[in-house]
Amino acid sequence: MKYIQKDEPPIRLTQWKQKLGLRTPNWKSFPQAIKNEVYEGLLKEQGYICCYCGRPISRRECHIEHFRPKSVYKELTFEYTNLIASCQGEDEDRPRTPVHCGHKKHAWFSEELMVSPLQEDCADYFKYSGFGEILPTEDKEKEAAAKETIRRLALHIDKLVKLRRAAIDAALLVSDGLSDDEINQLARGYEQRDNDGRFTPFSSVITYMLRQLVVVKS
Repeated sequence: MKYIQKDEPPIRLTQWKQKLGLRTPNWKSFPQAIKNEVYEGLLKEQGYICCYCGRPISRRECHIEHFRPKSVYKELTFEYTNLIASCQGEDEDRPRTPVHCGHKKHAWFSEELMVSPLQEDCADYFKYSGFGEILPTEDKEKEAAAKETIRRLALHIDKLVKLRRAAIDAALLVSDGLSDDEINQLARGYEQRDNDGRFTPFSSVITYMLRQLVVVKS
């Protein structure tokens, strides 16, 4: 999971909410033109990767995820700070299988047990194996939340394990023969966006593995 630093909401969203006043209409009544602008904003601020698993996403391959579910927190339905982009498309009634991330989470939420990609230390809750497995941190204060988040979002399924494994293998191949300083520099590079504003898919996983490689070599 990679930290998402929220940008300012689209101006048209802010103006539309001002017109609503205290009313909070149904999500399906959200004007499509404004919704499209929200999609664009979310994709840009996330570097075109899923808010939960880190897969690459595009407008057609994601949905707007309510971090705090709109069915429970109605007042946050159109609150930009509660909106993030998750993979697997818009159709929540017939999501692509195997289901994971936002569609798997659905209406579940826990203040104590849901790791948020909107908190700066979210990556510290997880560790990874060279085989692409996602595991909870050994930090006792974070372990329970990490375990429950992995389970609720199905981040441990074979599909995601294989995708992470492929990303790890590619990065390790690039790092072969590099010094520790060069590997650390490479890891920092994976934390940055490319010239198109995109993050490398599974960049948080790759960064973790590269830094572990330096630790092992030391």
